[in-house]
Amino acid sequence: MAASHATVVAVVGDASADVIEGLSALRGVDALQLGEPDADGARRISASQGPYVVHDSDPLGHVAHAWVEFFDDRSTGGALDVEVAQAVSAFAAGERVMPDYYVVLEPESLEPTWRHWWFGALATMAPRRVLPQPAAAGSVRKLLRQLPTGPGWAAPDQWLPKLAFTVPDGRGLLAP
Repeated sequence: MAASHATVVAVVGDASADVIEGLSALRGVDALQLGEPDADGARRISASQGPYVVHDSDPLGHVAHAWVEFFDDRSTGGALDVEVAQAVSAFAAGERVMPDYYVVLEPESLEPTWRHWWFGALATMAPRRVLPQPAAAGSVRKLLRQLPTGPGWAAPDQWLPKLAFTVPDGRGLLAP
């Protein structure tokens, strides 16, 4: 599948649908409500002709849930391994598109392990590509005009398999 020439931004958080709807009237922004990542969503992202594609489809959503559940002791490492393998396969097949940026809405309201997923485990792979924002279309619109530059994501197959070794802050420490 041909890569999009647009800057691809995934908006994640409870208010993502409202924010994306608020961006839909902007010229140069393809605001897509995609939901679960799939091959059709990847085609729609890749087919964009605008400078920006803003969407709500997190290609790492299942991996993120498995990672959080693993470190919150609600799952086993096997579930994380399965989700990582499925994600790597989907990226290789062109069924998922890694966004250039993640915009995380209202991160201060997230549980600690979720906050560490976004701003620890994931941001470690591309620090200037995971951005906190208030849940308002106006603030995201302003952010689009001033997205930071920096190294992009390495190929997912290079770093996703190592996620089980990325421990959230305060975990794995010996008790006094």
